[in-house]
Amino acid sequence: MIYNEFCGKRVSRLGMGNMRLPTTAERGPIDREAARKMILDAYAAGVNYFDTAFRYHNGESEPLVGEVLSELPRDSFYLATKLPGHMMNYKDGKLGFQGYLAGETIGSISEIFESQLQRCRVDYFDFYLMHNVCDSSFGFYTNGELGVVPYLLEQKRLGRIRHLGFSTHARKDTLEKFLDLFPAGTFEFVQMQLNYLDWRLQDAKGAYELLTSRGIPVIVMEPCRGGSLAKLDEEDEAAMKALRPDDSIASWAFRFVASLENVKVCLSGMTKPEQLADNVKTFSAPSPLSPEEAAVLDAVIAKKLTLVPCTGCSYCTEGCPQSLNIPKLISMYNEASNGGGAALSFMLQAMGPDELPSACIGCGSCMSICPQGIAIPDIMTKFADILSKR
Repeated sequence: MIYNEFCGKRVSRLGMGNMRLPTTAERGPIDREAARKMILDAYAAGVNYFDTAFRYHNGESEPLVGEVLSELPRDSFYLATKLPGHMMNYKDGKLGFQGYLAGETIGSISEIFESQLQRCRVDYFDFYLMHNVCDSSFGFYTNGELGVVPYLLEQKRLGRIRHLGFSTHARKDTLEKFLDLFPAGTFEFVQMQLNYLDWRLQDAKGAYELLTSRGIPVIVMEPCRGGSLAKLDEEDEAAMKALRPDDSIASWAFRFVASLENVKVCLSGMTKPEQLADNVKTFSAPSPLSPEEAAVLDAVIAKKLTLVPCTGCSYCTEGCPQSLNIPKLISMYNEASNGGGAALSFMLQAMGPDELPSACIGCGSCMSICPQGIAIPDIMTKFADILSKR
């Protein structure tokens, strides 16, 4: 197992995500014995970083992970969990849940944190995250009256949180705006969605480079994009097998992420023992991508992506009578046209009707000054049509 020095600790490069544990049926409860065995087998293979969250597996993940890890020496593993602020709201001095948790009652942030310590059977969390800082949760996490960050910093001072960070599906500009609100060093790490497809599709490259420039280590989630990068078309798989006949298709995605110097932990939500065995093999020794292998991935990306070539110059916005953020909308259109995802959903949740592509009146003033000659009104119409069917 490869290990990294991370926050002064020797942490396994492969981390176990506990959002996709084996279940007794599709979307059913956790298969406790199978999940227990997988967690212990991962630990035996050298994995010492275990990630969970308040509502993974409808709230079952934290208690199960805590139960299994409680059988192990406390100083032999690192446990991470998350505050579900992305599913909460704060209005008129009252805290509440939203989304599929709407209607459930909660009195305070401390009530959630205390319950997590109990559910996980620990006195402290090695790593604690604010769950999904993004456009739709930005206001919650930065609300001065609620004081989420000050509360968590106080728990860190008390030793109940050893290292504080956050997870995110946000774009680079939102991420930068959030980081700018707090003194350097407030957040010791960031967990972000990163894989070789989103490196371009969601500009994960830009977000990664921003964090790296600020000296903030990265933990990666969705390295296989929910499994979609574990199986490709026959031509792409044949090209990969020609270079590495004994390696799985999924291993290419993990090796891409592992080749990034500032990535300290790569999380994998493993459901089957075969996935664990394959990942352990991939992370048994460093294996950076060769130039020839990188060219194969570039070809895979090119086939998967059909992008409108917007450079983000923003000339188009200067004459827009609707004051639309056209580069942002084109970026969102590119993502929607290539499958969409969580990041797109969270951005849409934070936008009003006057910010959406349906607000475009098709005047064409943007197109006349676009250096790339993009048919922007047509793109806005297509994007609005896509959103109307979501």
